[in-house]
Amino acid sequence: MNWLTNVVRPKIRNILRRETPENLWIKCPDTGQLVFYKDVESNQFVIPGSNYHMRMGATARLKSVFDNETWYDVALPDVVADPLKFRDERKYVDRIKDARTKTGMTDSVKVGYGKLEGMGTVVAVQDFDFMGGSLGMAAGEALVRGLELAVEKKSPFIVFAASGGARMQEGILSLMQLPRTTVGVQMLREAKLPYIVVLTNPTTGGVTASYAMLGDVQIAEPGALIGFAGARVIEQTIREKLPEGFQRAEYLRDHGMVDMVVHRHDLKPTLARLCRLLTKAPAVEVAPRVLPEQIAVAPDAVPAPQA
Repeated sequence: MNWLTNVVRPKIRNILRRETPENLWIKCPDTGQLVFYKDVESNQFVIPGSNYHMRMGATARLKSVFDNETWYDVALPDVVADPLKFRDERKYVDRIKDARTKTGMTDSVKVGYGKLEGMGTVVAVQDFDFMGGSLGMAAGEALVRGLELAVEKKSPFIVFAASGGARMQEGILSLMQLPRTTVGVQMLREAKLPYIVVLTNPTTGGVTASYAMLGDVQIAEPGALIGFAGARVIEQTIREKLPEGFQRAEYLRDHGMVDMVVHRHDLKPTLARLCRLLTKAPAVEVAPRVLPEQIAVAPDAVPAPQA
């Protein structure tokens, strides 16, 4: 108890209380450093000091990839929300409602079509905030629709994978999305169109066992956790201590499972260059992206007059 709660009247107390947003500061998982949220957001959710790559939502990811941060949202097929009438501690339909309210998405995958340095491209993004980016019927339909659209538009297809695996609440119907998405990738391959996978933190389980490891080029973000089973499960099974950095992007690159590890700031030009190479498209000159920390203002600069 203090003077504010003991002495000040309730109406005055409400005036004195400052409303602080919950996400005003972000704590770096790597160093414990507190960083202003707006600084992290403007830096594409990379912690400036430690270079730690935070998770990105689907909308923020699409903004970072497409030219002028504009694209067309691809209409996705409707699926049955709760085909097995599943319930554990809570009803599955209630979990879906909460996830939709939290993320503003219908399910864990968002698909967009737009220009990537002038080239028409289809991009699918898994949002880990939607039930751990789990792969269910709706996510499978979204990926298949994105692959079909890429074939229709004769454009490259890029997927940003982030998932804990198949969605247990949909049982075998979830597992059936593994072969369905694999067939979709094969359809793209038969059309001789590029399929590029960007593995983000984390990509595990059934997603790793299907479309996430079928790319013509496998890219990973720095420090991303990538694997099928968890490290603890593997250690208990083989009864051996795993090497340092096992299942991390850099370790997998060094051992041939990933083609390259690319910093988030370099992802867009890297993806555009790969798309041009794989489609034999001519290069397009694009102005370099200027990061906030690269902007310098002259001491004698004055604001421009407002119209």
